[in-house]
Amino acid sequence: MEIYTVFASLLVVAALFGYVNHRFLRLPSTIGLMVLALVSSLLLVGLGHLGVSGVLKVRELISQIDFHDVLMQVMLSFLLFAGSIHVNVTTLGRERLPVFTLATVGMLLSTVLVGTVMYWLVPLFGLQARYIYCLLFGALISPTDPIAVLGILQQARIPKPLEVNIVGESLFNDGVAVVVFVSLFQIAEVGWEKMSIGAVGMLFLREAVGGIVLGALLGYGGYLMLRSIDNYKVEVLITLALVTGGTALATGLHTSGPLAIVVAGLIIGNRGRELGMSDITRRYVDMFWEILDEILNAVLFVLIGLEILVLDIDRFTFMLGVVAIGVVLAARFVSVVIPVSLLSFRHSFTQYSVRILTWGGLRGGISVALALSLPPSRARDLIVGITYVVVIFSIVVQGLTIGSLVKRLGLSTAPEDSASSSH
Repeated sequence: MEIYTVFASLLVVAALFGYVNHRFLRLPSTIGLMVLALVSSLLLVGLGHLGVSGVLKVRELISQIDFHDVLMQVMLSFLLFAGSIHVNVTTLGRERLPVFTLATVGMLLSTVLVGTVMYWLVPLFGLQARYIYCLLFGALISPTDPIAVLGILQQARIPKPLEVNIVGESLFNDGVAVVVFVSLFQIAEVGWEKMSIGAVGMLFLREAVGGIVLGALLGYGGYLMLRSIDNYKVEVLITLALVTGGTALATGLHTSGPLAIVVAGLIIGNRGRELGMSDITRRYVDMFWEILDEILNAVLFVLIGLEILVLDIDRFTFMLGVVAIGVVLAARFVSVVIPVSLLSFRHSFTQYSVRILTWGGLRGGISVALALSLPPSRARDLIVGITYVVVIFSIVVQGLTIGSLVKRLGLSTAPEDSASSSH
């Protein structure tokens, strides 16, 4: 009953905040919901300091939610599938070189840069952290979040090749990030001397390559089932079973569930939609996953905003988090400009690609979830606090200004869209 109460409360809050945002604020949905939840949380914190007893009950309710499990084991697969079924594989294939490079080399480069700089900065604030924990922070904060990116870029109206680069990178680099994070965490637990390069390589092959292979098998199997029948109710159920069953299977096989679901979603969203579905089935599948995506996004971003009620962020952690914003953005710039410069001899990039890729690389719930997965310690509290500050800045500030940046650089496709819609 407690789980039902918590989930019901989140849905009620999400619906209320969604109404207030749509009626008055008119911010992008995900940002508006999180801002309202964040402001409400800060007000509740203030009321708690004034001795209002009801605040303790709200905090107790939020503390019952395991953010890491809710996002990584429940929500993430649904959100990734909902996003990937609308990505055009042909367009993604043309951008495969930058997408792959940014999701792997760029992510690893950013991890090392952020971890190394933070290792030198932490003592300046009177705090202590081992280098391996600084690298863990680099690994969890470097991937761009597909949930935040997909929700916000739809309104930014950037050129299609650039949008595919950002969306494609965000869909794949979280799987890479989880593998890197898990490897670094094992090193932190057992020590550098007990972890070999071979062991890390096998972990990567099992998680990443295994996830991609599993996703291809799931996607093609789902496509064959969709093609053999014409019943939109059963076909919607097949896509739902593909996500839930595929995630459970990936967990059992110790492969990357996110990568498996993204690959399966790309196959179902392209080959399945074009060759395996009738028009009415296609419409119902799209509507089902669009509605589910909106509901889960609403709950997730409300939850991110409410998390501040149960986090203990002191003054020094907050100050270090503000500095970390600059470090993360600088590392993002370097990890983008180097691959883009090297690939520019073989691949044509849109003008101002580096600026858009840097500022549009939003961090979100995945970073918070990975930080919260660390075992209780002073280092964990520090990482969680810094991560939260960076994520809030990324979603609110970068998310609200990416559209303006696109317009200022003259890349926005909005005039064409608005002109066509006026006829």
